[in-house]
Amino acid sequence: MFAVLICLLALSMLAPFLFRKFGRRTFYLLAAAPAIALIWLLANYSSFLAGTATGDASSAAPPYEQVIHWIPELNVAIAFRMDGLSALLGLLILGVGALVLAYCARYFKEDDDADLGAFGAELLAFAAAMFGLVISDDIIMLFIFWEFTTILSFLLIGYSGHRIYVRRSALQALLVTVAGGLTMLVGLLMVAFEADSTKISDIIAAGPELVAAGQHNLVPVAVILILVGAISKSALVPLHFWLPGAMAAPTPVSAYLHAAAMVKAGLYLVARFAPAFAPADYWQLTAVTLGALTMVVGAYRALRQVDIKLILAYGTISQLGFLTTMLAAGTAEAMAAGLALVLSHGLFKASLFLIVGIVDHATATRDVRELSGLAKRQPLLLGTAVVAAASMAGLPPTLGFVAKETAFEAALDYPNLLLPIVLVLGSVLTFAYAVRFMWGAFGTKYDPKTGEQAPDTRWNMSSKLIFVAPVVLAAASLIGGFTPGVLQVLIEPVANALPGTVPHFALWHGFTVALGMSVLAIVLGAALALARPAQERFQVMAGGWLPPAVDAERIYRSVLAFIDELAVAVTGRTQRGSLSFYLIITFLVAVLAPLAVIVAVGLPENPQFLLADSWGQVISGVVMIIGAIGAIRARTRFMAVILVSVTGYGLVLIFALQGAPDLALTQLLVESIILVTVVLGLRALPPNIGAQDTRRIQFGRMALGALFGAGMFVVAVVSMASRIHTPISLEFPKLAVNGGHGANIVNVTLVDIRAWDTFGEVTVLVAAATGIASLVFVKYREFNRTLTPEVKTGSIGILRQPDEDDLHRRAEAMLAHKFFATQRRSWLVGTRTQAPQRRSIIFEVVTRLVFHPIMILSIYLLVAGHNTPGGGFAGGLVASMALTIRYLAGGRYELEEAISTPAGTVLGIGLAVATTAALAPLAFGGQVLQTAWIDFNLGIFGEHSLVSSIIFDVGVYLIVVGLALDVLRTFGSKIDLRIEERVAAAQLAERAARTDEVEAAEGGRS
Repeated sequence: MFAVLICLLALSMLAPFLFRKFGRRTFYLLAAAPAIALIWLLANYSSFLAGTATGDASSAAPPYEQVIHWIPELNVAIAFRMDGLSALLGLLILGVGALVLAYCARYFKEDDDADLGAFGAELLAFAAAMFGLVISDDIIMLFIFWEFTTILSFLLIGYSGHRIYVRRSALQALLVTVAGGLTMLVGLLMVAFEADSTKISDIIAAGPELVAAGQHNLVPVAVILILVGAISKSALVPLHFWLPGAMAAPTPVSAYLHAAAMVKAGLYLVARFAPAFAPADYWQLTAVTLGALTMVVGAYRALRQVDIKLILAYGTISQLGFLTTMLAAGTAEAMAAGLALVLSHGLFKASLFLIVGIVDHATATRDVRELSGLAKRQPLLLGTAVVAAASMAGLPPTLGFVAKETAFEAALDYPNLLLPIVLVLGSVLTFAYAVRFMWGAFGTKYDPKTGEQAPDTRWNMSSKLIFVAPVVLAAASLIGGFTPGVLQVLIEPVANALPGTVPHFALWHGFTVALGMSVLAIVLGAALALARPAQERFQVMAGGWLPPAVDAERIYRSVLAFIDELAVAVTGRTQRGSLSFYLIITFLVAVLAPLAVIVAVGLPENPQFLLADSWGQVISGVVMIIGAIGAIRARTRFMAVILVSVTGYGLVLIFALQGAPDLALTQLLVESIILVTVVLGLRALPPNIGAQDTRRIQFGRMALGALFGAGMFVVAVVSMASRIHTPISLEFPKLAVNGGHGANIVNVTLVDIRAWDTFGEVTVLVAAATGIASLVFVKYREFNRTLTPEVKTGSIGILRQPDEDDLHRRAEAMLAHKFFATQRRSWLVGTRTQAPQRRSIIFEVVTRLVFHPIMILSIYLLVAGHNTPGGGFAGGLVASMALTIRYLAGGRYELEEAISTPAGTVLGIGLAVATTAALAPLAFGGQVLQTAWIDFNLGIFGEHSLVSSIIFDVGVYLIVVGLALDVLRTFGSKIDLRIEERVAAAQLAERAARTDEVEAAEGGRS
């Protein structure tokens, strides 16, 4: 099963490449995949049925159940099971899928657009997803395939996405089915919680007990939520409106997704859970009632359509209601009839849709008012449509008649007499719209006013291969009527899971009540179709005399319009463009939400906390408070940033006094980098904060800050006082030594014990760097950098003379660069580009002295951090400080001399190294991010260890360096360049103004 699923998905991924080489003939190759899978299914069908012969859903033989453990802690597994129900649906999915794919080879033209490869891939992937859905034996896998079909249907419906109607229809189908799928997921999780298993077979086995205890568990609500998913997928009232809109898709999509496959997913869900929950009243009330109502509404709406494709679309809705009613009834008779109807519906409705595609292609219309005279010109197509429509109407000797007779028999045994009446009414309407379809597609039309015969519709199609798929499907409907014993073999093992006796399928049961119901439905349906004289038949068929029905789609659009208006209103009141407002809302929610929970639940008994361990921490805390208050009252941005940094450095002291050197070191480095970054960024902002910060605003900010701090303090105390189990962190020292082979608990935790958290954090760092760069570099992350020797000495900050020969200067600069590169490079060459007033000799000398030691220190922290304070994060921050010092000493050209590699490259290499270190253990039979080590002796240098997590730490080191480089080039080099451009422009303007004044003065003297 797993191999079949993988092969289908793999071929779908290769489809776009195959289409480039073979064109539309690739559809034949794609059709071969489900055809071969169908042969495999038929060859093993008897074995699959043996697993469900006893009626116990959990008795499938081991060879037909495959389980791959996925999330053992949650009992979630990649579990597949093939039983009678899965095999029956598999016949439709694979068989009809193969025929539809082959049909596509003649349906599409050779000169169709390049999206044909994607279309073929999506259609085959949809077949794979549906097959995976019906064999899934885990609710998570079921949901994954369920949503996979939803996404693929959205893509397939939106094939002609250049048309707004198509896009709107695809989006409508997506919204409805996704909402239903998410609702279903909640129900599945609830029922899995009650059954203590995520396996569908276990849930069904526990179903009777869960229903019996329904007043004391979540099962009633869960079942209703599951049925909502089935209702949305199978287009039952009131969520039926998306299916007619989905007819905007190409006809093969309608034939497969909306007749034989996708809409069957909801029916499969009902059939799968019926043995467990059908005895419950809420199941019957929801599924059977909505199914019966949908049957009547869909058929009624079909009679009002003038598009033959929409006639079939609303007819599909009606049939889906019929099928749901039978599958949900809860008896073996009804289940057998429902499954027979599922099989017959998939055959005749797919055939009819494919016929519509042929008519549409050959005549360029689907309007019953424009189609005329096709019956006498296309006898093969007419005969095929007659057989398929007869099966849809329930006429003998078709498979549809056998299935409908069985359904009538089952309805007579239903406790409620209303069900047989509804089924007869639905059958009457079904016969009427079947006649309407045949007359609309093939009948000869007459002008209702003059009575003259309309001219025959022009037919333009020469290929006969396109007829193969609908002919085969219609022939299967006819053959199935003469071989009802096949139905008995396919369906009886599945129906045995429900109470009652499985009926005997036969073409003729004698003169029975069910036969009388069929005859009554045919007579009344014919009377409805021929209710007016021949000359007025057109108006009758157009449904003009039928009153309008409730428009569910209009309600849907009204709901969406209301949501849009509500979103606009809420957004207009909350998204004001004020950062202060956003921060106020964020802080208030962050503090009030947990405090509200604490008030509601209550405080723990005897909460204990320690204010401080030493007077040094108290003094540091007081200094931090003073710094925070000073930052609020500061008038300039620079002073505010400096005072805010006081709080950060105060926290460094608290960590150090608490005995956490790693945290203190990291906090010190982070605070320093942030301080430099913010100060650099301040150059692009006005120096003063502004006059709007009145005393009232300052007091409000102080109050909010105090409230937030106090609130977080209370949350922290309550959280720690509420602990009832021993903290897992107490085991970290032992885990660090035995599992991570390191003495530095902090670093081992980061790169081993909780390495997944670190991997997520460094990924966020890369994303943050990309976001920061995108705010400044609108088009390109890296800007064109001029070589340092090309820059005139002392020119940064001084306008270059515009009369220089640029070409000559650049040639000399390149020669100088070549000579410069071959000679011994002097240190801090970028400093010579700065104007004299910008240089600091003391700072340059200090930079020359400390740069290399700082870089060596960063590498030491990286290597030694596994056993002593340090690590990749701390080492990267130290290296970032070295780059920052070098930039401050020599400007942007010195930064490029220090490291010319693009920041994005450094970030990418770092992330690649971390990812490689995470995945490498898999190649040796280990787990992701598992640590290994080698101990060795260096003689006089002692015992040492080489731990594999150092590679992961190297990736972290490079990411931090890349982030710092990105920030320096963003808030440093780029802003430097902009300032220089503004200064140069101002100097040019001033020079031009002076030139104009001189020229004006000279002109006046002349």
